[in-house]
Amino acid sequence: MNRYRLFETAHGVAAIAWNARGVNAFRLPAPTEAETRRSLLRRLPDAVEADPPPHIAALIRAIGRYFAGERTDFAEVPIDLGRQEPLFAKIYDRVRGLGWGETTTYGEVAKALGEDPEVARDVGQAMARNPIPLIVPCHRVLAAGGRIGGFSAPGGSDAKLRMLELEGVAPQPAASAQSSAQSSFGF
Repeated sequence: MNRYRLFETAHGVAAIAWNARGVNAFRLPAPTEAETRRSLLRRLPDAVEADPPPHIAALIRAIGRYFAGERTDFAEVPIDLGRQEPLFAKIYDRVRGLGWGETTTYGEVAKALGEDPEVARDVGQAMARNPIPLIVPCHRVLAAGGRIGGFSAPGGSDAKLRMLELEGVAPQPAASAQSSAQSSFGF
């Protein structure tokens, strides 16, 4: 059975879901409870709101500290990613090893897995489908050249940028990369 809890952070309302095997969904902070609940229930429509057991309550407190800017590590949190494509499972495992303030690129993840460079696109797809952002820290995976790249969570790339800034990382914003590329065409 899937259970979930909404909770406040310094950046808005987040949600976490769990089952007997571990955390199986997380929704990054959004402005309202309704938006967060709707997002979580799209992923887990059968989830029931519940009081968290002690280990999930401790995790909620740790997530609150993260969004308050405190160095926090989620590497040991039990998770349940459900059925995944084998490549995606390897990608999530690799990305889960990234620590506070440590970044990589889609291409570097592919290379670290011994895959061809075109697998970087698959890394991007895995990050976009990540059911447990923050705990599987997809925000730490950047586009080539250290650019921010995309982010499918509430707030998009701006949310990714804020999370990285909390960790002391200052990636190159996507907009400046686009404007320099456009200026080379004489616009």
